[in-house]
Amino acid sequence: MNKQTLEKTPAEKNLFRFSMRQFLIALIVLVVTYPFILELSNGDLIENGLMMVLLISAALAVGGRSRAWTILLVIPALVGSFLDEYKRGLVPGWIITGMHMVFVGFVIFQLLRYILKETQVNAEVLCAGVAAYLMVAIFFTPAYLMVSQLDPNSFSGAHLIADHNLSRFDSLYLSFVTLTCVGCNDITPLSKPARMLLMVESTTGVLCLAVLIARLVALYSVQGRKGSGEASGNV
Repeated sequence: MNKQTLEKTPAEKNLFRFSMRQFLIALIVLVVTYPFILELSNGDLIENGLMMVLLISAALAVGGRSRAWTILLVIPALVGSFLDEYKRGLVPGWIITGMHMVFVGFVIFQLLRYILKETQVNAEVLCAGVAAYLMVAIFFTPAYLMVSQLDPNSFSGAHLIADHNLSRFDSLYLSFVTLTCVGCNDITPLSKPARMLLMVESTTGVLCLAVLIARLVALYSVQGRKGSGEASGNV
């Protein structure tokens, strides 16, 4: 396989850039509007619709030369969300959350691989970095939901009903405050798997942020040296 076969065509690059920005917008819209959507009469329907848009945007953003794996992983996640909306309980909740975790994990891997392979800092790399960090929180959200579904007594809180699962918003909220190491005082993990998840996510958040910053600074430094070298060579 020669070097030309590994390079993306201009059309592929433009598609990736367009899709990456769309994906980041969809991700931010989902996170910001989530608590307000749940208050609507058709909140569950709109929530699942936004989740499907997010999954499709992610598939378009990271597809590239991994289209086969992307399609293979995104279809079960989309079908699971559709079946859950069509008839609650038709598919066990832990299966749906598990499929979402697998696909989101794949998206994070593809985003990080893209950042590590790039040779210069541009808007697309920055969008990929922000999206990758936010997607880590999205990845752990179904994990908390799954632990709560398997053992309803895994979490406690003043506003939580005993022997009931975490809601999707509670799981999202817990994931983001854990990722940023802010700390969640109103939801307490009780079971060992729940505590382990909080430990893993908080550590992952710190390491992910450190790696992203180090990589972006390194790329920017290389860019600066190349620019200085070219300028001095033209003098």
